[in-house]
Amino acid sequence: MRKVLTVLVVLLLLSGVSPVFGAGKAKPSSSPSISININTATVAQLTKLPGIGPKKAKRIIETRKKLGGFKRIEDIMKVKGIGERTFQRIKRMIRVK
Repeated sequence: MRKVLTVLVVLLLLSGVSPVFGAGKAKPSSSPSISININTATVAQLTKLPGIGPKKAKRIIETRKKLGGFKRIEDIMKVKGIGERTFQRIKRMIRVK
């Protein structure tokens, strides 16, 4: 029985759920507390955004150069592979100034 409880606690911890009741909820993986300037961000910084991998990050930078910078955060949807769904996931985490 003790092994089963230990395994359950480990699984809960790995999943981000607190095994102590009333201790709080797991934090979401996409934290709106980050603020990335899409006009100056590097590939490494952009990949911190949910749904943005190295290829999309490079496309963001290429599009940024072509446009001479993004004027509004919505302009990120001009990047191939970034549509409304991705934008909705990242809009609270990006800025242009």
